[in-house]
Amino acid sequence: MKKVIVVGAGLAGVEATYYLINKGIEVDLYEQRPKANTGAHHTSYFAELVCSNSLKSNNLDNACGLLKEEMRHMNSLTMKIAEMTKVPAGNALAVDRDLFAKKITDIIMSSPLVHFHNEEYADFDNKEAFIIIATGPLSSKKILEGLENITGDKMFSFFDACAPIIEKSSIDFDKAYFKSRYEQGDNSYINCAMNKEEYDVFYHELVNAELAELHEFDKKYFEGCMPIEAMAKRGEKTLRYGPLKPMGLRRTVDDKPYAVVQLRQDNVVGTLYNMVGFQTNLTYKEQKRVFSLIPGLEHAEFVRYGLMHRNSYICAPKHLNGDLSLKKNDNIFIAGQLSGVEGYVESAATGIYVAINVYRKLQGLDASMPPINTMLGAILNYLRLCSPSMFSPMNANYGILKRDNKKDKLEVSKEALESIDKWLGDINE
Repeated sequence: MKKVIVVGAGLAGVEATYYLINKGIEVDLYEQRPKANTGAHHTSYFAELVCSNSLKSNNLDNACGLLKEEMRHMNSLTMKIAEMTKVPAGNALAVDRDLFAKKITDIIMSSPLVHFHNEEYADFDNKEAFIIIATGPLSSKKILEGLENITGDKMFSFFDACAPIIEKSSIDFDKAYFKSRYEQGDNSYINCAMNKEEYDVFYHELVNAELAELHEFDKKYFEGCMPIEAMAKRGEKTLRYGPLKPMGLRRTVDDKPYAVVQLRQDNVVGTLYNMVGFQTNLTYKEQKRVFSLIPGLEHAEFVRYGLMHRNSYICAPKHLNGDLSLKKNDNIFIAGQLSGVEGYVESAATGIYVAINVYRKLQGLDASMPPINTMLGAILNYLRLCSPSMFSPMNANYGILKRDNKKDKLEVSKEALESIDKWLGDINE
């Protein structure tokens, strides 16, 4: 029987590893951190959440909420540990990022079936193993060059960014207040409201602030993670209809804020909060200066500043088979954001999917794809069938899901879960 090698211990890599060891398969797991860092990671833990600590909505009428529920049906490690380490976030599932990553690391490292190698892997000519490349958007130059040599094609990339994290104790609660948008049943978020004059000053300084220098790749943004300053430059009203939308966030009945900045709890003990939607490429000095103009954050202590980084991905419809193996070498599988999905949950889900099909290959079985009326199946279908010339990373969304538009999203999600269960039953027979 061939060996299985998993390269990268991010969300996709640990999901793939977890699935395989639960099937009794030994895994050689390679992770270069902390010997070599990416510039965006802050710990040596597996599955570190580099950007937001939110896994998005838990609601089944939300596409990512449906995907998370499908993953729970698939025995997802990400979903199990997220539930154990969650922090208040309204209708969203957000976690204590360090506790989340530490628990996942402990589970993977405690398995006698996992053989860990704290080094970079680049033996793409290994014919004696199935290799799952799950090195994520921050894949090393050696990994990217190895894939480019096989495919004969350059990898794509775009900008991504993370938001600053602030010490709660440094927030001025004479101005800031707790409230969730539209009375969600809790007061999970800290809100910093601005009147028009305060917003105008903030906006002017934001769009004129100094940016950090970027190298290596062209200025191409992913809409879901656009820097706050780039979004602001689209027009004065853009932020007020986006991350600073004041609707549903009045402090009192008579209060009418012009814009509201929200902060979401970042750890279980509630001492750290991240700035929602404030991904940025401002210099650290400018982040401190400009974000301190927000009422309530005048004396904010930043424990982590926002940072811009490269996101690399493969042109999936051109280079990947339906099981996410390379068309030019089907011993090598691509999982996670490197495969052309976008988002934590989507990346983790592809890790499970790839592991399912690696296991099937080990058993001499054909690949199996979930039904296209499931969210996972819809994402995989997009990766397979999108026009290569139009391809760009894709989040979970109802627009790519095959469904009867006469049915509401809760009906569609119910059918999707029934389909995922039937598929899982069939492949586990």
